[in-house]
Amino acid sequence: MKNSAPFYGLVTLCAQARSKSKLKKAFVLTIALGSFLNHQGSHAQTADKYNVLFIAVDDMNDWIGPFGGYKGIITPNLDNLAKSGVKFDKAYCSAPACNPSRASLLTGVRPATSGVYHNDQPWRPVLKDAVTLPQYFTANGYEVEGAGKIYHNSYNDAASWPVYHGVPKNPEPTSAPNGKAHFDWNPVNAKDEEMGDYKTVSKGIEFLKKDHNKPFFLAMGFTRPHLPWYVPQKYFDLYPLDKITLPEVIKNDLSDIPPAGVKIAKPQGDHKFIVESNQWKKAIQGYLASNTFTDGQIGRLIDALNKSKYKENTIIVLFGDHGWHLGEKEHWRKFSLWEESARVPFIIIAPGLTKANTTVNRTVNLMDIYPTLIELCKLPSKSGLEGNSIVPLLKNPEVAWNHPSVTTHGLKNHSVRSEKYRYIVYEDGSEELYDHDVDPQEWKNLAKDPKFTNVKKELIAFLPKVNAPNAPRQKGGGKE
Repeated sequence: MKNSAPFYGLVTLCAQARSKSKLKKAFVLTIALGSFLNHQGSHAQTADKYNVLFIAVDDMNDWIGPFGGYKGIITPNLDNLAKSGVKFDKAYCSAPACNPSRASLLTGVRPATSGVYHNDQPWRPVLKDAVTLPQYFTANGYEVEGAGKIYHNSYNDAASWPVYHGVPKNPEPTSAPNGKAHFDWNPVNAKDEEMGDYKTVSKGIEFLKKDHNKPFFLAMGFTRPHLPWYVPQKYFDLYPLDKITLPEVIKNDLSDIPPAGVKIAKPQGDHKFIVESNQWKKAIQGYLASNTFTDGQIGRLIDALNKSKYKENTIIVLFGDHGWHLGEKEHWRKFSLWEESARVPFIIIAPGLTKANTTVNRTVNLMDIYPTLIELCKLPSKSGLEGNSIVPLLKNPEVAWNHPSVTTHGLKNHSVRSEKYRYIVYEDGSEELYDHDVDPQEWKNLAKDPKFTNVKKELIAFLPKVNAPNAPRQKGGGKE
């Protein structure tokens, strides 16, 4: 990495631009500041061990710039991070909810194996002997520190952290809601410095400025764009309502979906409220604003690494814990087995190994992070991990690979995503099948078409062989 000026100032420049020409000038000025990162793979590792900067982002879907989900979103730091390393265009979560997704990727144990399927299921009681990813790095001589949302807030794991700084609170608007209760989007009268994610990044910056005698594992968790979408006004101003575009949808999209899928979508809930109260564009504005705010904080963090003595021997892993619907399939939030909930942003930079501006189109899963970091950092192999090391793909994106990605939402509800198809089976045996080569929006369910019998048979082979009963649920728990 080469030292360069941060891209964090882009948002301020854009917010000050009151015309299209000024906005363009803001982008040109920002780009002219220089390259943000430059991991070219030619830098030799200068230490015995790699450091790890582990970045978890809550509810960030594929709408950010590198993954092309929304044209016009402003995420320059993520754009440049992706260009500096390897982005995985077909990366998926193990579960479309915060708690099971994070618990599984941090323990290496799938939801179907543990029985932790939902946000209100404490994971440590059923995985009492699990050695988490940060615990494993601590046991192998690393200095481990965390800040922000790494585990689901309700069930953080004290055993994982020699040092942990918690999740700072965010300011709230004086008048709310636009939406309803927690499902809300409003500007806040606050400076960036008052936001929780800003404070989390400041802890990371302090850490990166210190001298560390041991290799480190630094975990940084961002709460935005998780609901409610409360960020400073200037981020809302970047997305005028008359410029907002709605996701492409079709009428009666749920007509060929089995009742189990419709029940999950809950079209008479959030989506009905959004449409009837004319809030669709306002909600999208809040989501876009929250993503751009988070992008700026990620920029601050990466810029601090870039200026530190650790820039040449630190692996960067950035991921979203699951996707997010914004009206597709008459559904909002996560909690589904469709592409919008399952697909996640996923970027890796490994000095001396990865090449800049590389895209991998093979299916991978967040479960793969644990074994991948073990291999990249040359730690002893660990048994019991249910993901696959993706180091072969980091070395050669075209290497032979046959690992369709499995996403689970509730007992015996699974989705299998290959490079071409998505197959969904629910607990009652009902099915969905989509051909992504011709139907990336998953509008036409092919499950009942006999021409695809063999396709289903091939994908069924990748379903979990174990379906553990539900772990105990905590009444009123897991809301965050």
